[in-house]
Amino acid sequence: MSVSYDVVIPSTGRESLGRLLRALRTGYGPLPERVLVVDDRPDAERPLTVPEGVEVVRGPARGPAAARNVGWRAASAEWVAFLDDDVVPPSGWRDALAGDLSRPPEAAASQGRIVVPLPRHRRPTDWERNVAGLERARWATADMAFRRCALAAVGGFDERFRHAYREDSDLGLRLTNAGFRVERGRRHVLHPVGPADPWTSLRLQAGNVDDVLMRALHGPRWRERAGAPRGRLRRHLATTAAGLSGLAALAARRPTPAAVGLGLWAVGTAELACARIAPGPRATREVALMLWTSALMPPVAALQWGLGHARRRRLLADAARAPRAERAAARPLAVLLDRDGTLIEDVPYNGDPRRVRPVPGARRAVERLRHAGVKLAVVSNQSGIGRGLIDERQVAAVNARVDELLGPLGPWLVCPHPPDAGCDCRKPGPGLVLRAAERLGVAPEHCAVIGDIGADVEAAMAAGARPVLVPTPRTRREEIAAAPEVAGSLAEAVDRLLDTGDARTEALAA
Repeated sequence: MSVSYDVVIPSTGRESLGRLLRALRTGYGPLPERVLVVDDRPDAERPLTVPEGVEVVRGPARGPAAARNVGWRAASAEWVAFLDDDVVPPSGWRDALAGDLSRPPEAAASQGRIVVPLPRHRRPTDWERNVAGLERARWATADMAFRRCALAAVGGFDERFRHAYREDSDLGLRLTNAGFRVERGRRHVLHPVGPADPWTSLRLQAGNVDDVLMRALHGPRWRERAGAPRGRLRRHLATTAAGLSGLAALAARRPTPAAVGLGLWAVGTAELACARIAPGPRATREVALMLWTSALMPPVAALQWGLGHARRRRLLADAARAPRAERAAARPLAVLLDRDGTLIEDVPYNGDPRRVRPVPGARRAVERLRHAGVKLAVVSNQSGIGRGLIDERQVAAVNARVDELLGPLGPWLVCPHPPDAGCDCRKPGPGLVLRAAERLGVAPEHCAVIGDIGADVEAAMAAGARPVLVPTPRTRREEIAAAPEVAGSLAEAVDRLLDTGDARTEALAA
């Protein structure tokens, strides 16, 4: 069976691009339908020089995620194969790619293997070891192919990831959350180690901004699901805190606390330097580089981590608002409802079905959703279970009473954990929303979440769903201000979700 594929190569004009394009045209196997180079240079005064037959499209210069989106949307084949502009496909790469894309036929993505050639005559440097980490990366887009329809289904790459760091892990998680299969292929590319200046290791700490966003979008256990190592952030934060406390004590003329804080800072810095020097070549220049960058790395990492948290709420709110012109007006395929305060009156830690009282208009609102063919589920935090105030049997009895009064509401997904459990299911984490979407067979992007507090809104935004806040007396003013969409009642929220679908249909028809 023949396979139709385009190759997309985001590029900032590095010299390695020419080497890649030459290698892509040699060897054996079916040629790509099109080769598209996304020119993502911020100041592109002259056009890129590419061989005949290679198309160049202009990128937005907002990072690799945005550049790849431009590329796959310009592509037309069934499959889109992404290559970084610094890899070298061997002579049999095209043939191996064709084989990978044809088995298994239901796969939505195929990951190639990355091989980083390291020097044989000496130990690798810190930078060389960093690049070699790509060999163990999951879903690395240095060589990754996707069905174009799968990219369209999840909205492509998330352009909030501005660095070449976590945009591939985020896409991989969203694809698997939506039920798509990602297979590991048999092909491989070579990834030679490119040049690096002395500041490279410090610039890479900007990835801590993306790690904060990953946690917000995918919950505290995102690393396990993405196969991402934990890294040294906690040590960097501890080392930085020790140094700052020592300096503060020194300024306050408190010698003992100053000595303790600065001593701990020195120990943390020395441990980091030793960890980087020990596996390396230990040449004088490399050792000197490791010493001074190890002194700066913890505070730079801590600063980037802080910036990530400062940007987190704005990025999530922007994500909820940004698609409104494109897809938020579309009628959702599923609506996920909070329980307490949204469907029924909020009775804290209620384990008695006799105390269940639906909010005004609840039955009619859910009946409208059922009549419109919208799938339903309930997502509810029930920390009373984890606190020992109620048990699962009591919660199930209350839920059954809600179903009795309002009609079947689909699957019930409950987080039983207390707030300090660190789970990924408790709202504002996205776990319940993602699992409900999976149970219903609907991508999170095609779900809406109706709730009464900010945690419901944040959980929806973190999962990529559309949030609608229905405030109650316990909703804080700042939660209402931060919500991208607010309705006065459950009935009004349902009206918004269903009526905008009709408006979208009319717009498309026009």
